[in-house]
Amino acid sequence: MTPAKYDVLGIGNAIFDVLVQTDEGFLIRHGMTKGGMSLIDEERAAAIYREMGTATEMSGGSAANTIVGIASLGARAAYVGKVKDDQIGRLYAHDIRAAGVTFETRAAADGPATGCSYILVTGDGERTMNTYLGAAQELTPADIDADQISASAILYLEGYLWDPKSAKEAFVKAATIAHKAGRQVALTLSDSFCVDRYRDEFLELMRSGTVDLVFANEAELHSLYQTADFDTALKQLRGDIGLGVVTRSEKGCVVAAKDGVTAVPAFPIERLVDTTGAGDLFAAGFLFGLSRGAGHENAGRLGALAAAEVIQHIGARPQVSLKELAQQNGLPV
Repeated sequence: MTPAKYDVLGIGNAIFDVLVQTDEGFLIRHGMTKGGMSLIDEERAAAIYREMGTATEMSGGSAANTIVGIASLGARAAYVGKVKDDQIGRLYAHDIRAAGVTFETRAAADGPATGCSYILVTGDGERTMNTYLGAAQELTPADIDADQISASAILYLEGYLWDPKSAKEAFVKAATIAHKAGRQVALTLSDSFCVDRYRDEFLELMRSGTVDLVFANEAELHSLYQTADFDTALKQLRGDIGLGVVTRSEKGCVVAAKDGVTAVPAFPIERLVDTTGAGDLFAAGFLFGLSRGAGHENAGRLGALAAAEVIQHIGARPQVSLKELAQQNGLPV
């Protein structure tokens, strides 16, 4: 196998985040399901934006947040996602490159605007997302560079990509290329509502070997196997995939491999502000540890540390160097 140019390459929906702290009344008035992600059209996006009040705006997208976290830990990272050649799209491209990530996907010259997610953060730190995919759903197999995929030790795919048909085709093409090059393919299930929509297809991706590693939180795991019993779901997960990682909020995470299960505690925090990006940054730490051969426990600890950093402030990307933070806490980087 040729040496990798990138430690991790992520493919996802390139989404600009618009975040505001609000109360549960706002969610009720707008018919939102707390803690979930709903796909919305441009008209609803405009209506939500009008009533949100003063917001914090920044580049986001689940896999993009993960890849930025990986770069912050000191790894070689690349990202594939579609924006439009508009003001927000240019800002998005600037931000991800400024974070040290290689981003070469050609922007769309026409069609829908760059995607945006309108994120409502309630007092308990829970985030509720309303996502207008926009140009993100224009990602196609033509945007997949075979040489770039082959040169990446780990390919990381976002479950949200399974919504747009052309992005789904790009997802499968990339996974096929990665495996032909002897690389690993990881998938995050993204959202329990996403799992509800595509349960059978996600299970097929796992059982067929299209993906080698799956990230899920407890809600996604329970949705995947349609059981409220954690141990039952975990046993099924171990039977379906070589490596599964399940995050459990303040209970930490469980790394489920064929040869055993490793539980890793959560990292202590001073104050929960915003859970946006918690799973994304956990995946960043874990994948970084995996790329460095740090072992499942240390990879889980790196994930817990990265998640703890991001939930203590507004927004889904780290505000400090995760590499320095890991060093300060005695973790391998």
